[in-house]
Amino acid sequence: MAGTLYLVATPIGNLEDITQRALRVLKEVDLIACEDTRHTRTLLNHYDIRTRTVSYHEHNERERAAELATMLQTGARIAVVSDAGTPGINDPGFRLVNDALKMGARVVPVPGATAFVAALVASGLPTDQFFFGGFLPARSLQRRARLMDVRFLNSTLIFYEAPHRIGQTLMDAREILGEREAAVARELTKLHEEIARGRLSELAARFSTEEAARGEMVLLIDRETIEVEAGASNTEADVAARISALEDEGLDNRAALKRTARELGLSRSEAYRRLVAAREKQKKT
Repeated sequence: MAGTLYLVATPIGNLEDITQRALRVLKEVDLIACEDTRHTRTLLNHYDIRTRTVSYHEHNERERAAELATMLQTGARIAVVSDAGTPGINDPGFRLVNDALKMGARVVPVPGATAFVAALVASGLPTDQFFFGGFLPARSLQRRARLMDVRFLNSTLIFYEAPHRIGQTLMDAREILGEREAAVARELTKLHEEIARGRLSELAARFSTEEAARGEMVLLIDRETIEVEAGASNTEADVAARISALEDEGLDNRAALKRTARELGLSRSEAYRRLVAAREKQKKT
């Protein structure tokens, strides 16, 4: 008789965020397949769980899934866990689940923490409909194309993002989607948990420095575009004024342009376009 595959959600930060059922399953199974055995061992040691572990991650998923499927065929009970949250959500698991189902093994979800759900319910953005897009592409061109694909969805948009890219991603989102209410949730359930809320342009300015952009991040964007009132801080005249002020402080033109773009949630090309437009208008007056 085929065995049972358990998909066990683990804490995304705080070790207390795990269910009694999850702990029981991790104690009773024959094997725990982990994204990183060293990381999972911290959790297991905390709860005095001594079950044998094996690695199961994106680099060995194909081979390991076949090995685990063979064990399931002989009646083994196997738990799959990721480093944090629910396995299969931006982590390995899909291939093994399909193999298990094809051979007739039971697949049992053991629910718990998921970072994007925790971020959504605390964001202040609509929760009735949402779209989870995983990680956005690392390269700007592909990332902007992805944002173009979802710009008309009538749902709260949710993405995972790396801290070193969050500032540029917010600027891309502002330019592609228009001004919208948004939130950036970082280090959820951990000591330095923060949920920053505001418009895309405001958040782009806030997370433009490496000091502000630290930790694991969830980006959430409202479905509705905000009409930006005349005289807002990203008009052509204000772009030119901010660049001029930064140059007076000692920055060269290129550095002033780059910083202004970050502060106002614009791409550098858009900031430059507005600077040129402002100077052309000034020549005519």
